[in-house]
This record gives sequence, structure tokens and C-alpha cells, in this order.
Amino acid sequence: MIALSLTEIAGLVGGQPHDIPDPDLKVTGPVVIDSREVRPGSLFAALPGERVDGHDFARGAVEAGAAAVLAARPVGTPDAPVPAIVVPDVIAAMGALARAVVERLGTTVVALTGSAGKTSTKDLIAQLLQRRGPTVWTPGSLNNEIGLPLTAMSADEATQHLVLEMGARGKGHIRYLTELTPPRIGLVLNVGTAHIGEFGGREQIAEAKGELVESLPSAVEGGVAVLNADDPFVRAMVSRTKARTVLFGEAEDADVRAGNVRLADGGRPAFTLHTPTGCSEVTMRLYGEHHVSNALAAAAVAHELGMSVDEIAVALSEAGQLSRWRMEVTERSDGVTVVNDAYNANPESMRAALRALVAVGAATPGRRTWAVLGPMAELGEESLAEHDAVGRLAVRLNVSKLVAVGGQEAAWLDMGAKNEGSWGEESVHVSDVRAAVDLLRSELRPGDVVLVKASRSVGLERLAQALLDGEGEVAGRWA
Repeated sequence: MIALSLTEIAGLVGGQPHDIPDPDLKVTGPVVIDSREVRPGSLFAALPGERVDGHDFARGAVEAGAAAVLAARPVGTPDAPVPAIVVPDVIAAMGALARAVVERLGTTVVALTGSAGKTSTKDLIAQLLQRRGPTVWTPGSLNNEIGLPLTAMSADEATQHLVLEMGARGKGHIRYLTELTPPRIGLVLNVGTAHIGEFGGREQIAEAKGELVESLPSAVEGGVAVLNADDPFVRAMVSRTKARTVLFGEAEDADVRAGNVRLADGGRPAFTLHTPTGCSEVTMRLYGEHHVSNALAAAAVAHELGMSVDEIAVALSEAGQLSRWRMEVTERSDGVTVVNDAYNANPESMRAALRALVAVGAATPGRRTWAVLGPMAELGEESLAEHDAVGRLAVRLNVSKLVAVGGQEAAWLDMGAKNEGSWGEESVHVSDVRAAVDLLRSELRPGDVVLVKASRSVGLERLAQALLDGEGEVAGRWA
């Protein structure tokens, strides 16, 4: 973070200094919410959690080198003072401080949202823009009212690009995030069914996602809305922004589009990248045709920020996956390949992952494909239909084995597969991770490819790790 004195920070967040011996002392380290991450000069933000309260760790944070604590109440005692800036709401204060940091830096803020592919696309954008100058981006999926300010505050005077992923679980969430870090370029990837149970329908999801383009500066002021031409809900957002619009996709009228799309080398997408300034060939390291749309979105942003089509094509062809548990691939010593995509799941990402699994398996004749799937959360009344549809798709794609892990939703996956025509033990429902591991360890054979995927709350990455313990080295990552 840029260096700010404790007095300056107190003024910016509307806080009251408590037990601060040197008001001119500057915060020179990162703002952190985990006392174990404190470095000399940090500011420790004490957040209440489900099981622990950050205020209980305030003294330890200062002893570890934090300049002060951002807290909702005084955290010291007369006999043992702890320097703190006391505010009514710690999360709101973090947002105010992030806003002040971004305003002082004047860096180019790129924000993106969508129902699926946000993290993979954000990672691609970051890798492209790094070639043009220092770039800070959202780590993992820290895209809410806590994670976004932490990312923004990690920028400093050298930062040229700030790439921020924005998530939403309801109307107004993205609008709030854009008020903290006003973007100049806003990207909307798609409107799918993730969190549909909370939103109520795709129309409501589109309404919430479109808050991003409504926040952008006008075209005269340099605002740019990058929109998916292939998604009718996103394309319709053209009317909701005063920014200049750039369309990406496979549609003929897209400004940045893909031609001659194909899968090469066992499922890696290749295509001709077309931009307003020329075209170039791309062959990606990532696996799955769904990455074409992600790559086009990243290309559109990079093109707006001055990268040539050839620079973009090279960068896309060399880009990897930066975030863990997203099609993270390990080949075991016995030839079994485990694809850990257990970070999260929704109907769109499930379908994309299944197609990628099949493409990888098809690269070598005779390889069996296993889809080890868990529940997709927050689908509301659509949950039965969506789980049934994923089970049916696994059969239609000729996945060799489907293992549905968990309770009711997993039973619906298995039911869909059986109703579509699965027979014998092509599809099986097991109750928990332990049962799935036992099944796989007894039945896997060299050359098999195993996809592990479920919503984050399921914790299915434990299953992937159990299959890998003591085996092989990471061979690559797909998203």
C-alpha cells in the first residue's frame, strides 16, 4: 500500500485514534485480516468471524509488527495499550481506505463480473497486462466487500493496472464495489445460473451484473464497456451504459472475435484472433473450449489498453492458470491423471469441465474418463433440474464413469445419468468423500483421467488430494 500516516488513515476512514503514541507513524506494509500475515508496518483489520473475533488477535498483530489495528472497539487496556483506529464498521472503513488509495494512485482500474469464468479470465487479463507494466489483480476469488479492498490497497505508486474481479449475491453488491474502486474499463462475461436461488432468475442476475457497466465513465471520459456479443443478456447491457462499448465473441459483428475455433493437443483451444487492428493465431495452454470466450474477453481489454494483436496472441498462447483448484492437473506415477476443479461449480462450469474431460480423454485412444461430481450450491428451485441435466450430459458425452458424491443433490446427478441411459455401474452414488476414495482406489487403472468438481462448500478438493497423496508431480493446470 502507499505509505499513509495513522492520522491520515483515521481521517480517511472517519476513525478515532486510541493509544497511538506516534500519530505520524506510517503504515508501510500490507493491510491484512489474518494476524499470521502481519509484516512490519502492516495495518491489521480486526474482523468478526463465524468462530473467532479478529479483535482477540489485535495485541498479537501489533507484537508481530503491525503499526496499528483497525477495530470496532478499543483493544488495549490502561496497563497494556494497543494502538488502534476505532471505527463504527471495520469492513466499511476498509472500503473507504481502498477508495482513497485508488484515487491517489490514478491507476487504470479494470473490473470484471459474470456468472462463470471470472477468475480464469481475470488471470488471463493479468498475464496480458503484466507485459505492459506493473499489474495488481485479485488473488483467487477474493471478489467481495472484504477481498476487493484488500486487493486494491495492495497497489502502490508503481502499479499501472488494477484488475478486480467483482462478485455479487444480490442487487446492489456490484454497485457498492464499483463505488469503492471506480473502474474505467468494465467487462461482463456472461449471465448464467450461478446463485440463481438467491437472485430468483436470470433476468435478476443480469440486472445485478449490469450495475458494473452503469458505473463506468462516459465514452468522452474514457469509459469502456466490454460485453459478450454471444450472450443476449450481456449484449442488451449496451443500453445501460454511457461508456463506449466493445463486443467480443464468435458473433460476426463482434469487435474482437474468434474464427476457425478448434481443439488441438488433447483439448487445448486454438483459433484465429480477429481485432480491429488485425488478426493472429492463438493456441492456448489451458484446456477446454470454454476458454475461447475467456481469451477473447481478455484480448478485448488488452487491445483497449494498447497491446497489438500479435502481442496479445503470444501472451494468450503462453498464459497459464494462476489460481488453484481450477482444472489443476496432476499425473500420477502410475499414469492416472487427476483433474482437480473442486474450487467451485455451477451448471455452466460443470458442462464446460465435462467437455474438457472428454476432450482430454479422447487425445489418447482407450483412456477411461471419470467424472467425480458433487453438489452445486445456491440453485434454489432449479437445483433438481440442473443436477439432473448434468448427470444426463455426462452420459451424452460418453463419460466412462460418473461418481456422484454427497446427499440429495448427488442423488439427482446419479438419477439424471440413469434416466439418460446409464447402465450397470457406469454411474454410482456414494455418500461421502471416504466412500468415493475407496471406490476410486479400487477401480482406477493406468491411463484413466479423473475430474473432481463440486461447489466450494463441499470441499471435494480433499478427495483429489487423497488420490494424489504420495503420487507424482503437478504436470500443469487447466481452468
